[in-house]
Amino acid sequence: MDFKKIITAIALLIFSVGAGAQTLTQAKKWFTEGEFEKAKPVFKKLVKQSPSNASYNFWYGACCYETGEMMEGLPYLEKSAARKVINAYLYVSKAYYDMYRYEDAIENLEEHIYWLEKKNRDTAAAEELMTKYRKGERLIRSVENITVVDSFVVDKQNFLEAYKLGSQAGTLEIIGVNPEDSDMCVEFVNEMGDKKLLAAKDENGNKKLYSSVKLIDKWSNPQRLRGINGDMTELNCPFLDSDGTTLYFSAKGEESLGGYDIFVTRADSEENSYFKPDNMGYPFNSAYNDYMYAIDDYNNLGWFASDRYQPEGKVCVYVFIPNESKITYDYDAMGQEKMISLAKLDNIAMTQTDNDAVAKARQSLAKVTYSGKSNNTPKADFEFIVNDNWVYTSLNDFRNKEAKKMFQEVKKMKSDLKILEDELEELRDRYSKSVEGEKKSMTPGILDKEQRVESLRTEIEGMTTKIRNLELK
Repeated sequence: MDFKKIITAIALLIFSVGAGAQTLTQAKKWFTEGEFEKAKPVFKKLVKQSPSNASYNFWYGACCYETGEMMEGLPYLEKSAARKVINAYLYVSKAYYDMYRYEDAIENLEEHIYWLEKKNRDTAAAEELMTKYRKGERLIRSVENITVVDSFVVDKQNFLEAYKLGSQAGTLEIIGVNPEDSDMCVEFVNEMGDKKLLAAKDENGNKKLYSSVKLIDKWSNPQRLRGINGDMTELNCPFLDSDGTTLYFSAKGEESLGGYDIFVTRADSEENSYFKPDNMGYPFNSAYNDYMYAIDDYNNLGWFASDRYQPEGKVCVYVFIPNESKITYDYDAMGQEKMISLAKLDNIAMTQTDNDAVAKARQSLAKVTYSGKSNNTPKADFEFIVNDNWVYTSLNDFRNKEAKKMFQEVKKMKSDLKILEDELEELRDRYSKSVEGEKKSMTPGILDKEQRVESLRTEIEGMTTKIRNLELK
């Protein structure tokens, strides 16, 4: 071989090795700085050249995950984790979490934490993530059994226009672009037009929930709601149920599965506050942004919005039939795969098991959609039988002020009774499935709730009699 050709070949080899090293160094720098789109093609080329290289597999898989190509990157991350790359376990766990495979997510995160501890590294962030994973694992076992009537994708900036609520449900007004917009807030005004709930920024720029009441010619200064503005952030999208007690809203924070989640709480009339909110769980919430839960009791339709699996700028609005009390699927009977599908709502036809109920709900939906209003007939707020001749259907029917006030108290007491009865039913169900030792420890709690239920029923009956007597005077 010609001596010059040998020298040239060696020079090219040295140059290509040096260029490759320089490219890898730059890609690693991009990766560290969060420039995943720039780093991804470099690592893709490197992993193609060296498919067994654990580090290349990790970097490429992580870049895919960070740029929205999770399923493309997962096999590379799994291969890297099999070679014990510490951060590969973390990314595999994140991917499994996004896929609702919580047991697998927890297993990989535990492995990640194990190696962090072995290397004397900080585990605080991983432990915080573990709390979130365990919450998901718990909630996936209690997916609410709802019937989704329809869903439609709309522009996020005006998604509230898709909500066709009857006037009896109150009114919603949106200000700003969408719930991720730092200046956006939602206001809710009740049917009577005398109470407003709204989201607004506090002195530190954090969104909180406030209430305001209608005065003669203006609204009172908003007062922050007590009991629900603690550890949560970006509280928004309030909706007060027709019972005047149950409040739904959206927020971010430690109790969230990801992004905005929908929460529910109830008023504590004795403390003039709200009880600790509960995460609504699946299928209402997801690892994405879920918000603006609203109920139209008159038409028996519920609404909520989510940007799960939607392109930028779009949101899916789901319409469902609300349950009178929470009904959940049996996890063991359904199996993990079907349970995940129901939690994700990736096929709403799976929820439509009662054809008659679906047909009726679709008729109601069509009526409110095409008429522009729920019904021309005034809503009967309730039915209160005074005697054989009088049946009240509105607060305006009451003639006695004291009776009217007592009736409103009874409505709240009935709401509290329903909560207690649901909790008691859940306790009894758990009791029937528990071993003897657990049953013994659960017995006092069941007995206590039984006594409280009976006491509240007696009190409601007594007050109801007093109301009738006052109206008949």
